[in-house]
Amino acid sequence: MKIVAIVPARYASTRFPGKPLALLRGKPVIQWVWERVSRCTELDSVWIASDDERILNAVAAFGGRAIATRADHPSGTDRLAEAAANLGLAADDLVINVQGDEPMIQSELITTLIETLVAAPGADMGTLATASRSRETLFDPNVVKVVVDRDWNALYFSRAAIPHRRDPGEPHEFLQHLGFYAYRRAFLETFTRLPPGPLEQLERLEQLRALEHGYRIRVGLSAFATIGVDCPEDLARLEQTWSD
Repeated sequence: MKIVAIVPARYASTRFPGKPLALLRGKPVIQWVWERVSRCTELDSVWIASDDERILNAVAAFGGRAIATRADHPSGTDRLAEAAANLGLAADDLVINVQGDEPMIQSELITTLIETLVAAPGADMGTLATASRSRETLFDPNVVKVVVDRDWNALYFSRAAIPHRRDPGEPHEFLQHLGFYAYRRAFLETFTRLPPGPLEQLERLEQLRALEHGYRIRVGLSAFATIGVDCPEDLARLEQTWSD
C-alpha cells in the first residue's frame, strides 16, 4: 500500500488570486506547504496538482513534484481524483488531501490523519478535528464543527454551533473540524461520482456528501489546529507572527 499526499492548487481565487504563489518569508506559499508535508516520513511521495502553468513552473523551480490536471474541475476533490488516477495509484492506496493554503501544516498532523484511516478498515475516508471551548469559534459560521459517535465516526458536520447546549452554562467542549482528508483511492473515485445532496448544498460542505450517501468518515483528534491563508490580510499577519 502506498501513501501519497496530493495538494490541489489553483491560481484563480475570488478572495486572493494567485495565492499559491504569494510570497511568505521569501518563498511561495505552495513551497512552504510542499516542504512541510514532505517532512512526514510515512508518505511515499508528495505532489502538487494544478491546471495553471505558473504554479506548475514554480513547483518545478523549487524542486517539487507537480502533476497537470484539467481546468474544469468543480472542486479540489475532483482535481485530487484526477491526479490520483494519472499517478496510477492502486485501489487500496491512501490519498492524503492537503490544501495549498496551509503553510503552517506540521508533519505530525499528517501522521495522525494517516493513522486514523489505517486503524479504521471499515471507514471510507478520514479527517481531523481538534477540541475547543472557544465560544467565538463555536458560533463562527466560517469554522466547521463536527460531532462523532463513540467510535469517532462522524455523525454530522455543520457551520452551526453543534452540539447545541440547551441550558445556560460555561462554554462546553466541541470539535472544530480541520479540513484535511485521507481517502482510499477507490472510494475517492466513487466520491466524485456521487451527486451532491440537500445537506451538502445547504451547508456548502462537500464532506456531507459521503454521509448523505451512507459512507463512513473516521475522525482523528489533533492536538492543534492550523491557520490557513484565505486572504492577503491573513498572509500579512502570518508574515509578522510566524517562525518556522
